[in-house]
Amino acid sequence: MTRIDIRPASEADLPAIVAMLADDELGAARETPDDLTPYLAAFTRLKDDPNQKVVVAERAGQVVGTLQLTIIPGLSRRGSTRSVIEGVRVHRSARGEGLGGQLIEWAVEESRRQACQLVQLTSDRLREDAHRFYERLGFTGSHVGFKRAL
Repeated sequence: MTRIDIRPASEADLPAIVAMLADDELGAARETPDDLTPYLAAFTRLKDDPNQKVVVAERAGQVVGTLQLTIIPGLSRRGSTRSVIEGVRVHRSARGEGLGGQLIEWAVEESRRQACQLVQLTSDRLREDAHRFYERLGFTGSHVGFKRAL
């Protein structure tokens, strides 16, 4: 397994992050790596929110992965705090090396540190390889998710 450093993302990492978000059929249809303006605005909101963590995985000075972790206090489940993992990506050149598992395990450990009782994520139903990956890491497909575009 290749060792990576996981650190908070910086504004300078945005081109690499957005490139990874756009580097598949689904992402290519919804991301705009040639215009970072909306990503810069979003990153500013995220970095100012203590319940948001955007991290990158770095290897030999190169960004090779990313994810966003959101901490959500709640009333359900007896006032449980939960976390949501979003935007998990590993650079195409680094897939299959265990980096995604390291990123997810970082998010799980950070969730524990934040006193979360549940870690959840969603994955597009077309990403069958990702579903198998998450199941190998102990996640279960226990719910049906719904979205509504605004």
